[in-house]
Amino acid sequence: MSQWSQVQQLEIKFLEQVDQFYDDNFPMEIRHLLAQWIESQDWEAAANNEAMAMILLQNLIIQVDEQLDRVSQEKNLLLIHNLKRVRKLLQGKYHGNPMHIAVIISNCLREERRILAAASMPVQGPLEKSLQNSVVSERQRNVEHKVSAIKNSAQMTDQDVKYLEDLQEEFDFRYKTIQSLEQNDKNSALIKQEMLALQAMLNTLDYKRKEVLSKIGRVIHEIDMLMSNMLTEELLDWKRRQQIACIGGPLHGGLDQLQNCFTLLAESLFQVRRQLEKLDELLTRLTYDGDPIPVQRPQLLEKVNFLLYNLFRNSFVVERQPCMPTHPQRPMVLKTLIQFTVKLRLLIKLPELNYQIRVKATIDKNVSTVSNRRFVLCGTHVKAMNMDESANGNLSVEFRHLQPKEMKTSAGSKGNEGPHMVTEELHSISFETQVCLYGLTINLETSSLPVVMISNVSQLPNAWASIIWYNLSTNDPQNLSFFNNPPTATLSQLLEVLSWQFSSYVGRGLNSEQLNMLAEKLTGQQVNYNDYQLSWAKFCKEHLPGKSFTFWVWLEAILDLIKKHILPLWIDGYVMGFVSKEKERLLLKDKTPGTFLLRFSESNLGGITFTWVDQLENGDVTFHSVEPYNKGRLSALPFADILRDYKVIMADNVPENPLKYLYPDIPKDKAFGKHYSCQPNEVSKPSDRGGKGYVPSVFIPVSKILNDSTEPHSPSDLLPMSPSVYAVLREHLSPTAIETAVS
Repeated sequence: MSQWSQVQQLEIKFLEQVDQFYDDNFPMEIRHLLAQWIESQDWEAAANNEAMAMILLQNLIIQVDEQLDRVSQEKNLLLIHNLKRVRKLLQGKYHGNPMHIAVIISNCLREERRILAAASMPVQGPLEKSLQNSVVSERQRNVEHKVSAIKNSAQMTDQDVKYLEDLQEEFDFRYKTIQSLEQNDKNSALIKQEMLALQAMLNTLDYKRKEVLSKIGRVIHEIDMLMSNMLTEELLDWKRRQQIACIGGPLHGGLDQLQNCFTLLAESLFQVRRQLEKLDELLTRLTYDGDPIPVQRPQLLEKVNFLLYNLFRNSFVVERQPCMPTHPQRPMVLKTLIQFTVKLRLLIKLPELNYQIRVKATIDKNVSTVSNRRFVLCGTHVKAMNMDESANGNLSVEFRHLQPKEMKTSAGSKGNEGPHMVTEELHSISFETQVCLYGLTINLETSSLPVVMISNVSQLPNAWASIIWYNLSTNDPQNLSFFNNPPTATLSQLLEVLSWQFSSYVGRGLNSEQLNMLAEKLTGQQVNYNDYQLSWAKFCKEHLPGKSFTFWVWLEAILDLIKKHILPLWIDGYVMGFVSKEKERLLLKDKTPGTFLLRFSESNLGGITFTWVDQLENGDVTFHSVEPYNKGRLSALPFADILRDYKVIMADNVPENPLKYLYPDIPKDKAFGKHYSCQPNEVSKPSDRGGKGYVPSVFIPVSKILNDSTEPHSPSDLLPMSPSVYAVLREHLSPTAIETAVS
């Protein structure tokens, strides 16, 4: 079943989540019509490879054209209209930046997998629940409502200023008319009446000036309150959601909404600033005793400028955290002399700023806060923000060719460069720029989340563990001394993040039973998830009892095994994986002989084994577990083929496959048939000849079990034995002789 088919079967509450991340950037119609083709492409790799992204974009347009031809024959007018619109969108918006559509589709597919994993969980995790808090959603709506109200108020004040300007021009005209009359004319009753009218008009002017200043003051106060409270909280929440998304959590959205709010507030503040400038012009033409403009205007202007400074400073954000293209699902881990990408955005989108803001990138700017190791950035580290590279026309800049390089120490040799580089050292990439607009000059600075520098890819697992622990444990975006005294983490939150590693990296999260097993492995006992605090050392530094490796190294090896060798089986849910030997026997003991399950080895790194139940002649139940298969052996033969062809040689018995039913009762071929690399060949006769005169051969995984053992004894997997030789052995030799030959 395709991933999209699974999505369509979700409950309505999960479908609503899916609906949130499909928009005009990637319409749901295309996801639906091209579901299988989209899922068969490697969008993740294309998101970091421009040539590959361009090819995929062109193929996507071809697929849309084919659908357009089909619906044209069916005369489906609505679908024809939508597909033409989508085709125009793909050609116009992404032709200059094909990697952007690859990023969007990759993120959508990843978020679908996360939601499918969440739907299979009996209870929503605490972190995800906090991110989807109804109070947060209500605040978002309130912010948008208040920003809209502020914009309307500023526009209404514009009309008041225009009325004031017209009123003053009329007053000025009538006043100058009287001033031009002869002295005798000024004493007439008509003129005296006009003077009284002018005095009344002046009183109205004074009232209107005070009213306009009061309205401007209220707009400024509303903006100040919104920025100080709800908007600041919204921005902090977005940054927290970005942290969580970086370690595999829900895809963070809301930046476009924030940009809309920031931009409208900036436009309102500049509008108020122009209104104050207009009042200054009116002041130069007319002033009087008790005039409120010279008293209030300077204070209001100072407050407007202060708010603009703060608004711009908060609007400069890292939209996409530093990430190596070679490891897109391991952001914030950077390898020396390897390029990484990072994207920034200014949330105040004003056309006047296009190509006017040059951003400079540096590393460890505040060197006093980091370790003795020093780095510099090689490559293009100064670029201009623009609206042309972004598909949405956002004011952004993406650095694609930065490389960190470690500086030599004073002794002339490199610092800790080498295989033992400390993966708990945190570093910071900073960005600075200057905005000059309407007489204002504002210096802006922002920084990435802390990054870990490695010099060898073998250090990546532990570096990624540091990134997980940091972003799980703290909201502080710049605590570079975090690992001097790392805090504990709540076990329930950690388990949720571990499930995210599986849903984001290998397409299927962990269920409650699998998480229970991991919890017991971490703590050595059954505990209350919500109360138990786990230390950083227990997670990543201390060896598991009786083992030569840590919990995290063991788990990372399993992730790598799934990704490279058993991914389809894992996604289908046929790998129970995380189950102890004791638990597997409880599950299998009452099952039909030949029932088996797949679990990850607890003693071997990156190993998977299978255990099946059997029944002795006296009725007793026995269990057999094969020696774990690691990536070396799985590179020679697909795991599904091993399950199909596996043979056991018991004493006095012919070789047979003991694996009949996948737990609980799924026929083996029904579960794994679609994953077999090919159907098993008929046994060849000795006279059969393959290419170049050779008898065709296959690999047959074989184990033997001694009478007094319940475990396969020294399994000789992947024995090279041709079908014809195997047939001859069965025809001419006894089972004992075959066993001797295999040994």
